[in-house]
Amino acid sequence: MRDVRITGTGQLLNLSRDLRRAGGPRLQRNFARRIRRAAEPLKDDLQQAVRTVPVRGDGGRKRGGPSPTTRPLRATIAAAIRISVRTSGNPGARIWIDRAALPPDMRAMPNRLDEGRWRHPVYGNRRRWAAQYASPWWDVTIRRHTARMTAEVERVIDDVQRDLS
Repeated sequence: MRDVRITGTGQLLNLSRDLRRAGGPRLQRNFARRIRRAAEPLKDDLQQAVRTVPVRGDGGRKRGGPSPTTRPLRATIAAAIRISVRTSGNPGARIWIDRAALPPDMRAMPNRLDEGRWRHPVYGNRRRWAAQYASPWWDVTIRRHTARMTAEVERVIDDVQRDLS
């Protein structure tokens, strides 16, 4: 699974340089706020996608029961999705999963969930393993938002360039 970066490198770098030269912290804050606002719907949609991705077992015995942990997998991953916006250096927006916000035993789970299959011991019994399956959710959701995000970032760049001139 990759993080998402919204960059139009040439335009964003030039705009970042112009913002610094203009010395306008107000313009920089406005630019960052609008880029973040453009990325918020994607973050919300990614969180909704991971919360609702169907997870099914391998069809073995149907013993079931409550989870041995108190941490719901999909909600924990959804809470770790972040947005970061930079207006200098390599300007743009980045949407990513903060693995430090996940419990140590769940740090690989976003990738496993998106790959569609993972194995785990049944209730910690290492002699008995189960497989679980899910549908991809990260790239599918990103593709749905790519055109809107590109158009929105271009509109923000045009508006800020207009303010600078």
